[in-house]
Amino acid sequence: MNENIPLAPDAVKKFFMNLPFAKFLGLTLDRLGHGEAIMTMPYQKKLIGDPKSGVIHGGVVTTLLDSCCGAAVMTAGDPKFPTATIDLRIDYMRPAEPRRLIRAEAKCYRVTTSVVFVRATAQDGTKETPVATATGAFTSPF
Repeated sequence: MNENIPLAPDAVKKFFMNLPFAKFLGLTLDRLGHGEAIMTMPYQKKLIGDPKSGVIHGGVVTTLLDSCCGAAVMTAGDPKFPTATIDLRIDYMRPAEPRRLIRAEAKCYRVTTSVVFVRATAQDGTKETPVATATGAFTSPF
């Protein structure tokens, strides 16, 4: 990407949806803008972490949350280049229910010239308690 040309929301979406690992996971960017993002991931047998229970691997949930946070960061201002994860804390609350879509929602809560701070949750729609929460710091692309 050219560092001198700001990225429009459509370009941000195209960037994230064309990442090979995002394609492999089946990630979909459902909403994007104003420092917020919603991303979903379908249940797939190739992503199972526990064959006995059918639960999705925790690393896949981490990737979903990290990607969703990064997408939110890219729309928190007028990005000139992609962001990078500086720090990401994941708190797992429970396993995702097998055969359920997982939905991540991320929102930037502090934007500076060098760092953007984000919070996110991952939910499978079955319980009030999220599957996982995330708090992260990302390089500022502005």
